[in-house]
Amino acid sequence: MQGHPEVIDCLKELLRGELAARDQYFIHSRQYEDQGFLRLFARIGHEMEEETVHADAILRRILFLGGKPDMRPHAFEAGDTVEAMLRKDLAVEYQVRNNLRAAMALCERHADYQTRDLLLAQLKDTEEDHAYWLEKQLGLIERVGLPNYLQSQMGDVA
Repeated sequence: MQGHPEVIDCLKELLRGELAARDQYFIHSRQYEDQGFLRLFARIGHEMEEETVHADAILRRILFLGGKPDMRPHAFEAGDTVEAMLRKDLAVEYQVRNNLRAAMALCERHADYQTRDLLLAQLKDTEEDHAYWLEKQLGLIERVGLPNYLQSQMGDVA
């Protein structure tokens, strides 16, 4: 099937964004592990896997529409503290959310409802799982303080 060139180009950019998000979560998860914050390590490792699933779905859709994927992740800068890592991850999720919304509108304009539905599922995951969880963590840091929050993230993974 040949997809609309604008939709394919948009999907290529979404793919690059998902690959960057995956890589950012990857480095952050390993930083958490190295620092002994095993609960954060496990959760962010899970987020990395979900970003890989998102990238795979977009990659497959690009191929289905007759496009050539661009597998170069967008540039990113990893955080250097727990709070900075959480904030950077949340900023990525907000950017992904905005990009998905714009992509869905583009799909609507070109009557590509299958692609729109794929992106809608990713938007739901981004808003209701990834961003929501990160917002909660930053809220916990505000309410209980960073030392107490960090202590809660040590130990065995539940």
